[in-house]
Amino acid sequence: MGTKILEEVDSPINGRIRVVRSLAFGTYIQVDNLTQSGGVVEEIWRKTLKKIHNSKFIIHNSLILGLGGGTAAKIVRKLWPASRGEPDAKITGVEIDPIMIGLGKKYLGLGNIDVDIKIQDAYEFVTQVSNVKTQKYDLILMDLYVGYGVPEKFTTDFFLRFILKLLSGGGIAVFNRLYFDRKRVEAVKFGNKLKKVFGEVEIFYPEANVMFICKN
Repeated sequence: MGTKILEEVDSPINGRIRVVRSLAFGTYIQVDNLTQSGGVVEEIWRKTLKKIHNSKFIIHNSLILGLGGGTAAKIVRKLWPASRGEPDAKITGVEIDPIMIGLGKKYLGLGNIDVDIKIQDAYEFVTQVSNVKTQKYDLILMDLYVGYGVPEKFTTDFFLRFILKLLSGGGIAVFNRLYFDRKRVEAVKFGNKLKKVFGEVEIFYPEANVMFICKN
């Protein structure tokens, strides 16, 4: 009750994507009945980024891997606007599925946010840009789910060390993981792996997810 399907579309990458509007959660995008953008995901990222923002963390350049419909980008733009004569934080968003980008622009306001969108595999983007010695990011957000799983290539030490290399001094990388049923075991193992790569790993639990907030 109170839920309406606004659009359904098949993607060669994500499979069936559904855009839903409900009285409780507003408009959100689902894959395999799991919310990918908007809805509860927006609340998860809002709580996490507010926690970082409250530490008076300053962002000049940010990277979002798994842009989706633009939920995290919208919150970054709101929390770190232009101030003291400085420009807005630059946001680069990487998303492999152009259909997801289109739905984000159509339903979630992605087109109204100043984001440099790269329609590309996040792994390829990271390995390429890491070769540019001057390219650093103050904030890197990763939400690289395809349905209920994260491709294995995004969990390797090789990939994680590339992320570490891209962080500016004092930069923060945030990894989003599901944290219910058997997903808890996967998340704990991934967290232990992060601790071997990053100098500091803080664990934060918003809703049914766990967020790993990592510093170099």
